[in-house]
Amino acid sequence: MLKDRRQSISEIIEQRGEISLHELEALFPDVSSMTIRRDLDYLETENKIVKIKGGAKSISHLSRSLLHEIEGDYVQRKIVNAEGKRIIAEKAAPLAESGRSIFIDAGSTMMQLARLLKIGRYPIVTNAVNVAMELSQNQSATVNLIGGALNRRNMCVSGAGALDHMRHINIDIAFIAASGYSVEDGFTNGSFDEYELKRYVIQKAKKTVILMDSTKLGKTMPYTFCNPEDVDILIMDKEPDETLRAIANKAGMTIM
Repeated sequence: MLKDRRQSISEIIEQRGEISLHELEALFPDVSSMTIRRDLDYLETENKIVKIKGGAKSISHLSRSLLHEIEGDYVQRKIVNAEGKRIIAEKAAPLAESGRSIFIDAGSTMMQLARLLKIGRYPIVTNAVNVAMELSQNQSATVNLIGGALNRRNMCVSGAGALDHMRHINIDIAFIAASGYSVEDGFTNGSFDEYELKRYVIQKAKKTVILMDSTKLGKTMPYTFCNPEDVDILIMDKEPDETLRAIANKAGMTIM
């Protein structure tokens, strides 16, 4: 019954491209709204749909959209190399040691990481609203969502308020997202406010871990927030080429 209902929901969303939660409630009156929400959560983890405000969209429908903005809307970025991001998150999760002050950056890969931290006593700081909500399911975690201006495209909080908040917080391990990496420009991102926050967190952290999928290699965004010598561990979904491997060895950056 459960498997059949989820399959039916997936097929309906695939056919329509997009559907609201209210429409699904009407189509499946025998189950609660909470059950349908859990079905959507499951289908999202299976990379069949993407949840949006008040409903869901099909992956194939979104993949036909043009990724035309500087970093793309958050819901669009979630579908780019989703399998690679899952692999990265699974590699990163064991590094989030219980009892250590952890910073988790914004981004779709970070959401994958947050979903794996359901058990453990983690003091966590994040600038991502959706990451904080995901981590709130772990009753043993202390979640500190920093203040600042919200970027609706990636659900990230940054700016002067975020920097001021971070001045009062110690960071042991920082998980940082990169929008691009090139030999010439290092690790880059597309927002000046987020660049400032990433740089500040990296300076405070005792260990910096960059999470970056292979689609970002060779890509340069406007702001360089760090270089390989600033990074302890780079986690990727594929083996690096010889050039990046040589740069990592010289800089003392481990690649996983």
